[in-house]
Amino acid sequence: MRILVTGAAGFIGFHLARRLLARGDTVVGLDNLNDYYDVRLKEDRLAQLSAQASFEFRRLDLADRAGMEQLFATARIERVVHLAAQAGVRHSIDHPHDYVESNLAGFLHVLEGCRHARIEHLVYASSSSVYGANTHLPYSPHDGVDHPVSLYSATKRANELMAHAYSHLYRLPTTGLRFFTVYGPWGRPDMALFSFTAAILAGRAIELFNAGQMRRDFTYIDDAVEAVVRVLDRPAIADADWKSDTPDPATSNAPFRLYNVGNRHPIELPTIVSTLEANLGRKAVVKLAPAAPGDVMATCADVDLLEREFGFRPQTAFDVGARRFVEWYVDYYGGRSRRES
Repeated sequence: MRILVTGAAGFIGFHLARRLLARGDTVVGLDNLNDYYDVRLKEDRLAQLSAQASFEFRRLDLADRAGMEQLFATARIERVVHLAAQAGVRHSIDHPHDYVESNLAGFLHVLEGCRHARIEHLVYASSSSVYGANTHLPYSPHDGVDHPVSLYSATKRANELMAHAYSHLYRLPTTGLRFFTVYGPWGRPDMALFSFTAAILAGRAIELFNAGQMRRDFTYIDDAVEAVVRVLDRPAIADADWKSDTPDPATSNAPFRLYNVGNRHPIELPTIVSTLEANLGRKAVVKLAPAAPGDVMATCADVDLLEREFGFRPQTAFDVGARRFVEWYVDYYGGRSRRES
């Protein structure tokens, strides 16, 4: 198939593109290579993809309506995995307009492109942050999610609602994946595992928000990619049993689905630190801090629906995934330092 992967130079997009190329698909990769984090990391990911003949790269911003229309009109795309977005809960506090441009206007351009190009299936990244002020764990895709606690989470919930409208109006099959803290080699520098590792190696203090009393459901990158591929290969269909008087938010009488992608084993912040210390052979300098605006205290994914419909649930243990990340980090940054010296 010819598959458009937006955010192809990003963390999940890079790993997904590699997986699709390895199985023989042609990947049209879109990215604007913005400077939200180290552009060199994005360029190094992209260099690996560009070395393969079946990869086509388009440097394009989602907010560029004319450019997006031209892409869908000419690229002969069959299916789409939309991963590009302005990420980060804390970044959304100080840079709200970035989220409107990328996550709302940009997503609209993707939906319109899929509609007019008659795309077979749109799979898009949502986020565990949509659960917002919910406190009942584990988070279930069957629960209501109408109380976001950050603009980022509000835009991700808006994406789900926009997708449903297009599924209903145009019978466009759409599937949203609520990712829970994806981590692993080639990860994002703004994520905890990455920033904690960098701080420990540099001797800088690590800030543990809410005095370290937070838990996160970590999902290893290979598990996240496996979920995307399985979902992509089976376009969403309407639920014949869906009832409008008792609606299930995860399904619809339109070709629309929502799934959690998580490990269902929340890890406490101090455990993250101690695991990294063991792998790095160094002690961390820890500074306790108050809770940050927009943060939630715990996340945990109910993945029963994903397992029931696709026979898969993420299960890579955190200590295994953390070790693989640290090995990559030391190799990548050690090698880059040697190249730049």
